[in-house]
Amino acid sequence: MKRIIGITGGIGSGKSRVLDILKEDFGARVFQADQAAHQLMEPGMEGYRKVVEALGTGFLESDGTISQKKLGELIFKDQKALETVNRIIHPMVWETIGIMASEAEEELVIVESALMGRKQQEEYHELWYVFTDEEERIRRLMRDRGYSREKCLKVMASQKKDSQFRAICSRVIDNNGSVEETRRQIEQILAFRDWRERT
Repeated sequence: MKRIIGITGGIGSGKSRVLDILKEDFGARVFQADQAAHQLMEPGMEGYRKVVEALGTGFLESDGTISQKKLGELIFKDQKALETVNRIIHPMVWETIGIMASEAEEELVIVESALMGRKQQEEYHELWYVFTDEEERIRRLMRDRGYSREKCLKVMASQKKDSQFRAICSRVIDNNGSVEETRRQIEQILAFRDWRERT
């Protein structure tokens, strides 16, 4: 039986580490909401057309493609713009991923998004929350993305709080330690034989 798991967590929590382990060590098929959203906003796609119609062309490159940096800056500063993009793109993303997940041949399917909610809680067999301490997240973001501490705090403040992630997730992966420590936690959860009864 196919097992579909949603992976969520805040920026800098190390979700990519968890995805890599699931893919490389356990043969999982991985779908990421951000990647699906980017594809839906490529020229010629319905998402692209609707976003440009709603917000104009100020974030387009000279070749007509959407500049993710410019669009990101716009929606970070303008709450209404963020809500508009979310209203347009999110339903398309979840529909697209739902189709791909159901058609995947692999028995273990992973869907990653920072925006998991009650709908995904109902549709997936499990939701996992990747937890990392705030200071460690800041350290990683400053090191890997070149963010200032101020930017880290602003982005983190715009996302769900720890308690909100925990409220919707059945499992918590503590990702503060080594790769091997994270792998052991994943292996233990996946070895749980009665997971169907917990969904």
